[in-house]
Amino acid sequence: MAPETVDAVRQVQLPLLAALLLLGAAAKILSRSEGSGPAVLLPPHLRRPVAFGTGALELVLGVGLLVLTGPWGTAARLGTAALFAGSVVVLVLVRRRDPEAGCGCFGGLSRTPIGRRTLARAGLLSAAALATLGVAPTGWQVASGPTAAHGWVLGVELLLLALLSPELRDTAARALAAEACELREISPRRTRARLRSSDVWRTNRPVLLADEPEDEWRHGCWCFLRYDGMRHGRRVDVVFAVRVGGHRRTSVRAVLVDRESGAVSASFGAVTTRELVGPPRRLRSPVEAARIDAERAARTLRAAREHPAGHAPGERPDAAPVPAQGAGEHDARGGDVRDGDAGRQPAGG
Repeated sequence: MAPETVDAVRQVQLPLLAALLLLGAAAKILSRSEGSGPAVLLPPHLRRPVAFGTGALELVLGVGLLVLTGPWGTAARLGTAALFAGSVVVLVLVRRRDPEAGCGCFGGLSRTPIGRRTLARAGLLSAAALATLGVAPTGWQVASGPTAAHGWVLGVELLLLALLSPELRDTAARALAAEACELREISPRRTRARLRSSDVWRTNRPVLLADEPEDEWRHGCWCFLRYDGMRHGRRVDVVFAVRVGGHRRTSVRAVLVDRESGAVSASFGAVTTRELVGPPRRLRSPVEAARIDAERAARTLRAAREHPAGHAPGERPDAAPVPAQGAGEHDARGGDVRDGDAGRQPAGG
């Protein structure tokens, strides 16, 4: 291989690694996903801080690869190599602990279980960082003055990274998939991770008496989890509904059902106008929609207890407790819940 080609291969690693680090940093800092990658090895209260710290480190290294030279530039390149090499070890441990966990390399996008391709990608990126040691220009200088050799080397590397990156395949599959949500598979671990990252969960967490659900079942496009709870001195069933494939902020709803009377005492969540139940020819008021949806949720709960493996008689498979946009929390009579809740703002998505 000609010396010019070798130099081009080594130089192009700088902007490429910097771009990957900055993308990973943005995904980790901005994402609220806590159920993948190194988070699997940590207690719940440390998962978010560690993810944020990892993202901050990647941000510093990415900027260092772009602008630093001399000893500081060498330190940034060695740090990048050590980061990717350490990732291989951590991902192996995560894979042993939870075979279904994603690598978390790009936040919520990296949800595919860790496999050989993910491990190979981390190893190759570590080697690429080591190859940049002794390269004179910074990553920014290489990116601002590319040559033809830089272009074809970068093209080959991007193709290789695409083959080793399950995130691209999964993103394309989700964008092109026409599979009905009723047929889509979702693991219980992923369902609970989405639930616990929602505002609806945080709003109702003080009511719960246990961290694990008493019942868990699938109803069409929705996964239901029933928890034991206590509200205003009365035992309640707190039933969460998590929509398969739904948006994080609007795909989690909840109802509180009094155990003694079976009445719905409150509902939580928010939907768009087109998701309101019934024909679109007449839009219900927020209070009326909340009352109707809360009644449906109570019927669904009773039917699920009688028929846990099937659909409730007469219910649509994609039905779920869905109070109307802006309705917040409502009682079963259609009025706002105020007694005892003055210090708590209901989550509305």
